[in-house]
Amino acid sequence: MNEQNTIAPMMAQIGSDARDAASVLATASADAKTQALNAAANAVWNQRAAIIASNKQDMAYGAEKGLSPAMMDRLMLDEDRIQGMVDGLRAVAAQIDPVGEVTEEWARPNGLHIQRVRTPIGVIGVIYESRPNVTADAGALCLKSGNAVILRGGSESFHSSQAIHACLTTGLKSAGLPETAIQLIPTRDRAAVTAMLQATDHIDVIVPRGGKGLVGLVQREARVPVFAHLEGICHVYVDGDADLEKAKAVIVNAKARRTGICGSAETLLVDQAFHDKYGDVLSDALIAAGVEVRSDGSLKGTKPAQPDDFGQEFLDMIIAAKVVNGVDEAIAHIRKYGSNHTDAIITESDATANRFFHQLDSAILMRNASTQFADGGEFGMGAEIGIATGKLHARGPVGATQLTSFKYLVTGDGTIRP
Repeated sequence: MNEQNTIAPMMAQIGSDARDAASVLATASADAKTQALNAAANAVWNQRAAIIASNKQDMAYGAEKGLSPAMMDRLMLDEDRIQGMVDGLRAVAAQIDPVGEVTEEWARPNGLHIQRVRTPIGVIGVIYESRPNVTADAGALCLKSGNAVILRGGSESFHSSQAIHACLTTGLKSAGLPETAIQLIPTRDRAAVTAMLQATDHIDVIVPRGGKGLVGLVQREARVPVFAHLEGICHVYVDGDADLEKAKAVIVNAKARRTGICGSAETLLVDQAFHDKYGDVLSDALIAAGVEVRSDGSLKGTKPAQPDDFGQEFLDMIIAAKVVNGVDEAIAHIRKYGSNHTDAIITESDATANRFFHQLDSAILMRNASTQFADGGEFGMGAEIGIATGKLHARGPVGATQLTSFKYLVTGDGTIRP
C-alpha cells in the first residue's frame, strides 16, 4: 500500500472518531472534564521520568537536524517545565466551565425570551512545532471547552508528545470520557498535515502553532477555517516620559528572557526626548545582556541595521533599534512593520499611553510591561492554544472560552408571528 493509501484511511478514521467523541463531550458534565484534567495532571507528574527520557530522544533528533538554539530550547523538557505543564492542566481544570454559559439574555415585545449560550465548536485540529507542552495545553483547553481535538505535533517532538498524550488518555479513561476525545496523529508523515487541512467533514477549525513557514502553509492551503498568527513581530516603544529603571528592566526582559517565543520583542523604538535625556542606556543594557543590537545609526548598536531588519522576527538574541520623534512616529512605524501580535509602550503619561492604545490595533497592547507576558497562562487562562491576530471570532490568547461558539435559545408561549 503506498503512502497516500495508508494515510488517507487512517486520517478518515481519526476524523470520524473525533466527530463521535465531540458529540459526547458537548454534553459531558463539568465535573467529568475537571476529573479528567486533574487525573491527567497526576499522570504527567507520575510519568515525568518517562517523559524526560522520551524528550532526550527528541533532543538528539533535533540536534541531528541542526535546530537552532532557540528551537532546541522550545523542544527541551526538564522537571521544572513538566511542573509547568502539571500546573497548567490543574489551572484549566479549576476554571469555570464555559459550556452553557448564558452570555446575553433579553425579552422581546412579541413575548419571546432569548438567550445566547456558549456551545463547543466541535472538532479542533492543532498543528504545532517543537514545543511538546502544546500537547498538554491544547488537549486541556479543547477538553475544557467540550471540543474533541486532533493533535499533529512536530516531527522533532514526536516521542515527547506521545508520552504526554498517553497521560491525557489516562485522564480521559479515569473520568469515563471517550479516549478519542484527544487524539495524536501517530506518524511524522507530512501527508497527515495535508489531510487535516482538507478535512472539512471532520474538523471545524485548525490552529497552527509554530513558525512562519508552518503558519503560512496552513493559511495558504487550509480548506478548514484557521485561528492563527503568522509572525510575532513585537515592538517596545520607550516614550520621553518613561521611567528609566522600568524601561531598562522591561526591554531586557522582553528581548532576552526567552528569545524563541512569539512574545519576544524584536524591535526597540526610543523617543528622541528619552534619548536626549539618557543617551544609549537601553542599548548598553541590551548589549550587557548579550543581545546583538542592530541600529539604524540613531542609537548605539553592535551592528548596522539592514532595511529588512525592521519587520523581522529574529527569535534570537537580536533586536532592531532606532530613535523616533514621539509616539505618532512610533505608531506609524509599528503599523508599517508590525504583525498585530503584541506591542508595548513604556511611559508614565496616561495621555500618551491612551493614544498608543487607541491608535494601534494589535491583538495585545501593553503599558509598562514586558511583551513576554503575551501568553494565555499569564492572562489567567491556565494555558493557551495559540495567539490569534485575525479579527473574526478569536483574538489574542486563545483559551477555553475562545474555543466556544454560541447558539440562541428562544422560548415563547404559543407565540406566532403576525
